[in-house]
Amino acid sequence: MNDEPAPSNPQDPQTEHPEVLPSRRKANRRKIIALAVILGLALSCLGAYWFSPQLLCIDTGPIKADVIVVLGGDTNGRPEHAAALFRQGCASNIVASGREIYRQILLTGGVPESAIQLETESRNTMENAKYCLPILKRMGAKRVIIVTSWYHSRRALKCFEKVAPEIAFYSRPSYAGLDRAQWSRNGFGVHFRAEYVKLLGYWVRYGVSPF
Repeated sequence: MNDEPAPSNPQDPQTEHPEVLPSRRKANRRKIIALAVILGLALSCLGAYWFSPQLLCIDTGPIKADVIVVLGGDTNGRPEHAAALFRQGCASNIVASGREIYRQILLTGGVPESAIQLETESRNTMENAKYCLPILKRMGAKRVIIVTSWYHSRRALKCFEKVAPEIAFYSRPSYAGLDRAQWSRNGFGVHFRAEYVKLLGYWVRYGVSPF
């Protein structure tokens, strides 16, 4: 009888070097963690997209103020909504920031020429706030309503609060494009997907916290 031990099978995991199995387990664990992170990010992005109205929009509700500031960058609903708030008696003056064309839209919406002031130098939301501040101070404004698109309302409100903490700001956004059916058909999805990036960028660049 041959009592010599059978040769080991190099493919048999039980015969591998003792350091191989722990190393393999660590590699598998890293793969699982990476997949979990990717899945978590994907679910976060999907949730941010689907719940954009809840995450991006701030509406402080009906309020009386000294001035309405309507922000440029989008003519879809903003100046019309500002004119509607003016007709409701929410404020007696409007500052149109960033878009000269807003004057005609406001006039068409029933706002008298004497109640409109323009700020046409700003090119972004932070400049809207900075360039409107001297106008608001000359007007003696203490309470100001910000009118912009719903997906832009959080960042806009936070910018104005950052620039002028001594003034009470309120948000009454336009809800044009809130219907999910319009998100892809009319391109609104592009706007509020970019808004998340801009919120982070403004936090890093200007210290404007979105919270």
